[in-house]
Amino acid sequence: MPHVTVNGAQLYYEEHGTGAPIVCIHGTGSAGFVWTAAARKLAALGRVIVYDRRGFTRSVRPEPAELTTVREHTEDCRALLEQLDAIPAVVIGRSYGGSVALDLALRCPEAVRSLVLLEAVPFGLSDEMDSWADALTTTLEEAAAERGIDAVGEAMMREALGDWEGLPAELRELFTANSGAILAETRGGELLTDPDQLAEIRVPTLVVSAGESAEVFRNVADVLSKAIPGARAVRVEGGHLIDPAGPAVMAFVVEVLRETARA
Repeated sequence: MPHVTVNGAQLYYEEHGTGAPIVCIHGTGSAGFVWTAAARKLAALGRVIVYDRRGFTRSVRPEPAELTTVREHTEDCRALLEQLDAIPAVVIGRSYGGSVALDLALRCPEAVRSLVLLEAVPFGLSDEMDSWADALTTTLEEAAAERGIDAVGEAMMREALGDWEGLPAELRELFTANSGAILAETRGGELLTDPDQLAEIRVPTLVVSAGESAEVFRNVADVLSKAIPGARAVRVEGGHLIDPAGPAVMAFVVEVLRETARA
């Protein structure tokens, strides 16, 4: 299996298709293989890079790892893209992965061709989101203390999705196995930003929210779409696990790459 070592972490990655780079950044508890079906669809448009973030599933990180920060994930993504000669890339991030994508655009703008944010969850834009995230941290710590580290994945999904038993067994196993990594990045904190910082983003941006997800996610998406210059806002059906290759995303990526080809 292909791996690269960046910033002391060994990251698993895979590629689909050829052409302009498109990198996919998964959310908390997830892994690159959850994006496989989407990656195959996106591969009709370019060279899709899917990877497991440090500590998740097939990727490893230096020990001990009591916490993991957004900045570490951002630096990992930047280094991965550089090693794979994939700069600039269309960057698609879901949930926590959307926050990594945002941070990449803010701190490493040369690495980003465009942004697709699938209910990113940064701090500082909504008191409601900040309170929700603080409560989530408490819930996860209590789950770990009372039921053991393997309970963190279930606790996370119940809070973020409002469901656990309804998830496929494969996903429940994945989130359970990644409980330690979930707790580490929860302890590390979310991306902290504000509208003035977001106003510095100068790449085409699509902000996607879901009609059936928690209202707090939709509210943050509204703030993001207003703060990022020229950003487009789309609301799709379903919940927080938004399809990275849904019609709105595919159409946006097609447009971005077409404009790039003309430039």
